[in-house]
Amino acid sequence: MPDPEETAGQACGKPEPETDAERRRRRAQFLRELNEAKALRERVQPRRARAARMRQAMRMRTFRW
Repeated sequence: MPDPEETAGQACGKPEPETDAERRRRRAQFLRELNEAKALRERVQPRRARAARMRQAMRMRTFRW
């Protein structure tokens, strides 16, 4: 849910430059939600998640530096 302060600045038509701290906070929140979604998918579809892990492991083994 966006903050009222953020939406107020955007509604006026003058977007304020985002600070590094805000960007890092939003990125951290996104990564937390992404990991949570992946964990949920793994619990709901264990066979598909295992197959995805195996494919990822194969990609990592065959990756050439």
